[in-house]
Amino acid sequence: MSRLEIAKTWKLYLGGAFPRSESGRTIMLRNAKDALVAHIARASRKDLRNAVELARKALSGWASRDAYNRGQILYRMAENTEQRHAELIDAIRATGDLSAREAKSEVAATVDRLVAFAGWCDKFPQVLGCRNPVVGPYHDFTMPEPTGVCGVIAADDPPLLGMVSFIAPMLAGANTTVVLASEDNPLPAMVFAEICATSDVPAGVVNVLTGLHEELIGEFAAHRDIDAIGGHVVDEEERRTLELGAADNMKRVRLETCEDLDYFNNEKRHSPWTIEPFTEMKTIWHPSGA
Repeated sequence: MSRLEIAKTWKLYLGGAFPRSESGRTIMLRNAKDALVAHIARASRKDLRNAVELARKALSGWASRDAYNRGQILYRMAENTEQRHAELIDAIRATGDLSAREAKSEVAATVDRLVAFAGWCDKFPQVLGCRNPVVGPYHDFTMPEPTGVCGVIAADDPPLLGMVSFIAPMLAGANTTVVLASEDNPLPAMVFAEICATSDVPAGVVNVLTGLHEELIGEFAAHRDIDAIGGHVVDEEERRTLELGAADNMKRVRLETCEDLDYFNNEKRHSPWTIEPFTEMKTIWHPSGA
């Protein structure tokens, strides 16, 4: 008698745990030959609200850690990503016709991106901040602080590198994140969630949702406790939904389209100025004689 293989059901990643969607819904993920690859949790609006609450709860602890420690955790994420490169290559290739060499290049670039921002954690304030010239007996300093809870809309291509290219600068800037994984292929995002769970990332700092973008993007934009959104949009309709929704509650939005898909451009993507859209600038005055 032949054995019937069991397709894995991938859960959400919320608050350091892996729960099912509160609705119990799943999506059947299929490859190019229409064969079943896995079952994926289909997140609901309630799941998104839960993720935001967990990210908000984790924010003060993450922001209060010293920058060197945040860098150590990002570096640990890079180490574990390197160790699980074979699994990530398979996940990237699971639903399409990407070659093993192309998938390997994406994983390598992802590791390098995490290492780059591990290094920037304790250095970017000196680049983004400044001492302002003022008239009078004062010192005037401007310093970056985290924006808060940041939403990430992951690109479909590349599904891993496109996602981490936003998560890494947000974490380096001491923000917490709620990620909406690629709809076409969420497997790399879920493997990365498992990496976060074993890399000393505090619970709630990274939360990963899988599901339908048309169902959740509007909720990302309208949610008043998400302070900023970064990521990739597939068309002008998605951009309009995010920008109009964000305008109602004054959150920051940094979106990219297909024309911006240069995720392998290290000169641009490893810049500390990719942290800047997800920071707030605080100016301090201090008497010079005190």
